[in-house]
Amino acid sequence: MESDRPYDISTLCVHADDGADEQYGALVTPIFQTSTFRFPSVEEGARRFATGEGYIYTRLKNPTVRQLELNLARLEKGTAALATATGMAAVSTMYFGLLSAGDHVVGTDGMYAPSRLIMEREFSRFSVACDFVDTSDMENIRKAWKPATKLLFVETPANPVLKVADLKACADFAHAHGALLAVDNTLLSPILQQPLLFGADVVVHSLTKHVNGHSDALGGVLIVRDAERAARLRKVLINLGGTMDPHQAWLILRGLRTLALRVSKSQENARRIAAYLSGHPKVERVFYPGLPDHPQFELSRRQAKGPGSMISLIVKGGYNAGVALLNALKLHVLAVSLGSIESLVQHPASMTHSGMTPQERAASGIDEGLVRLSVGCEEAEDLLKDLEESLKKC
Repeated sequence: MESDRPYDISTLCVHADDGADEQYGALVTPIFQTSTFRFPSVEEGARRFATGEGYIYTRLKNPTVRQLELNLARLEKGTAALATATGMAAVSTMYFGLLSAGDHVVGTDGMYAPSRLIMEREFSRFSVACDFVDTSDMENIRKAWKPATKLLFVETPANPVLKVADLKACADFAHAHGALLAVDNTLLSPILQQPLLFGADVVVHSLTKHVNGHSDALGGVLIVRDAERAARLRKVLINLGGTMDPHQAWLILRGLRTLALRVSKSQENARRIAAYLSGHPKVERVFYPGLPDHPQFELSRRQAKGPGSMISLIVKGGYNAGVALLNALKLHVLAVSLGSIESLVQHPASMTHSGMTPQERAASGIDEGLVRLSVGCEEAEDLLKDLEESLKKC
């Protein structure tokens, strides 16, 4: 897919497999389901070990995985991408690769709970300190900052209350203080937001979510701006063993080809549903960056191409009403995860964020009655009807 002009990101998604199979010309990237690779000679084997070029062993590098990495780096405008077995493998690799004993991390308080919990409960054992704050307010970041702070890690919009952090302000502040900015971009995907363009150093995705989009494969990725830092992180990833399997990579490449289409459809649905819910008499509050009353509505419009397809809401009546809604929904699937073609619904306080203490959840704005919707690609009228009938039972 060679051209003198840049292609739109949706075109890049469709052509994610271009040039992947130079030997046979397969349109779709083959699954190189092999643990090890044959050397034509001792000399060539020695050369590959010495230079890191070519293929040796799938934990180190695999052609199917490599094609996925090349495309993800291209979509996020990064220098390199490192595909991992899960989203948490990406987060753990980043922590191991960027931090040392005595360092300090400032992170988003309402981010994906395991990303926070592994820092608080595991990395703290190795003398890495952390503070998690509402990163939608730069003053909170300034107050939490310490001389030992080496990493600012934000999720924006933050899951599940969808607060938005100012990417450029975060990058400028971190760099001015000799630290790095990492951004979890899972909720919007590179279709709607590209944090590296605002100064981020590392972007994290759970590929399980929007990029794969079919609820049938796990995966994660780190996308890095600086080549030397990418090389350092790749060594850490390989040694930790959290690399991706080629069959996973093939499934996620399959999902990548329709990413732009799916994100567009699910976001269109979410806009309609958010507007409906915000005017419903049984709904106390709706959290969605695409609504004009969202505190960071204008910021979201400046740094993202759209608000995405995640909606959170609190039903009047609190926890019991929220449970009644969840149990009444029929088309929305009661399951965790997000970004899939089907609409998913869950209760963060008792599910994805249950590992946090009640006090931590309250500080992060995660109400006990909060319900989270990941809007999918169904017909919007069907989703609205399901919500309408189910809210009658709250």
